[in-house]
Amino acid sequence: MPLRFADHSEEAYRFPLTIGHLLDAALVTSAAQEIVYRDQLRFTYAELRRRIGRLATLLTDLGAEEGMTIGVMDWDSHRYLEAYFAVPMMGAVLQTVNVRLSPAQVAYTLNHASAEILLVHRDFFPLVEAILPSCPKVKAVVAIMDGEAGELPAYAKGEYEALSAAASPDFAFRDFDENALATTFYTTGTTGNPKGVSFTHRQLVLHTLACNAPFGDTRHPGLGVDEVYMPLTPMFHVHAWGIPYVATMLGIKQVYPGRYEPDLILDLRETEGVTFSHCVPTIMQMILAAADARGSDLSGWLMTIGGAALTQSLWREGTRRGMHVVAGYGMSETAPTLALCRRRFGADGSEEADMAALTMAGVPVPLVSIRVVDEAMNDVPADGRSRGEIVTRAPWLTQSYTGDPDSSKALWRGGWLHTQDVATIDAEGYIQIKDRLKDVIKTGGEWICSLTLEDLIAGTDGIAEVAVIGVPDPRWSERPIAIVVPAAGVVPTLEMVNAPLQRAVDAGEISRFALLDRIETVDAMPKTSVGKIDQKALRTRFATGVPAEASGAVADAVA
Repeated sequence: MPLRFADHSEEAYRFPLTIGHLLDAALVTSAAQEIVYRDQLRFTYAELRRRIGRLATLLTDLGAEEGMTIGVMDWDSHRYLEAYFAVPMMGAVLQTVNVRLSPAQVAYTLNHASAEILLVHRDFFPLVEAILPSCPKVKAVVAIMDGEAGELPAYAKGEYEALSAAASPDFAFRDFDENALATTFYTTGTTGNPKGVSFTHRQLVLHTLACNAPFGDTRHPGLGVDEVYMPLTPMFHVHAWGIPYVATMLGIKQVYPGRYEPDLILDLRETEGVTFSHCVPTIMQMILAAADARGSDLSGWLMTIGGAALTQSLWREGTRRGMHVVAGYGMSETAPTLALCRRRFGADGSEEADMAALTMAGVPVPLVSIRVVDEAMNDVPADGRSRGEIVTRAPWLTQSYTGDPDSSKALWRGGWLHTQDVATIDAEGYIQIKDRLKDVIKTGGEWICSLTLEDLIAGTDGIAEVAVIGVPDPRWSERPIAIVVPAAGVVPTLEMVNAPLQRAVDAGEISRFALLDRIETVDAMPKTSVGKIDQKALRTRFATGVPAEASGAVADAVA
């Protein structure tokens, strides 16, 4: 028997899942709610809708049309929020340009995406001036002066606020296919040029709906209608994890900090009553240090950590200051959310139980299928111990790397998106990331998890930051080494760093081969363009070198 479909009236509205419809309810329920930019500007949702219309009009006046790519180079701002909506709503494609890439890589991404119009903050004028000759497709640049007086660059067609003020707010947005492309941006791979990923309106709307709610944990605060939201993940990176779309759909107060300045972030937190943010661990550490320096109260601030593992020591530091700290999991190719943490049902409610659950990668959010598989794509046991690669399906995953069929085929091998993350999963669906496939260390025939070692070492007094990498070893194939940033006035020793590892060995939690025979001290960790520790740079720098003299425990372990 053939499939049956519902009858429909000829006049029934075929509701497309397009980004513009995320505004519908908010404009009814929250028209007077505020959107705040730094200490410079505040306006209502009703004005946001008018500003979205003005931006679409001014872009059209500059030659924008459906299907065109329009790039934005800005800090986290109300302007970016306006572009999140206006550009896709007019049928164009928003490129969120990673301004922390090298000039050559920025030029590559603009050319690869065929960007024709750019909105550029004054901080990036020198960058744009340097790369414009190598970007022949760019035909118009709008300067963002961000409240500063001064002469516009010769290549600019005008200034953002001035052009916006002169443009009509009554842009005639039309309905179109929900499968039209809405956004594109570029991942920072370990080799070669950045890879382009794109997302449709339908994908982003479904991602927004799935990310709404208190993360499946009714005992823990979430992003509700009475929260105040401030992103601390760059808006050029995976749509700031998609949360600006969620916040706007809910009609809640939003606060945009511009360039990240710790004191200003804390000022905005206090004056605007911010209750919900998200960031990578390095930004969290920056905020905690700034709060300690000025005695700021962080009570009640929910911080979702992603992009890198949330260590138990960092969770404790945030919790000690009254914050609610949870981890999430995803990647650029997944828009990004796949899993979010929640307390375990039936847990005893102790801090240790909460810490164990809330520092994992989490459980899959609605509409996400996750498997943990071996190399033959067989599911590993859901026992919380057996390891495999996370593969996934969800309606918002990127379907390919733009113009890169070989990498796209590898990404989607067997019809599942391959994350290259090594993990365990238990009977309740809790996922624990153990390592990246490329970061797993094999030494003495044993597989060593660098994330586990980092978590153990991170709680050591005198260690401000740590990364563990594998380096070639003629006898053991690889050996783990720790790169540490010491706290002020501390000279870290091998014995100091090995102490928590030895306790874990004694408890049977890790292999004796995980004990270190080399540490390196650096003043600061190299970071990627999105604030993660740059493991590739560390491996390049420390892949060779004379190991420190082994301690007796290490010598015994590897003998």
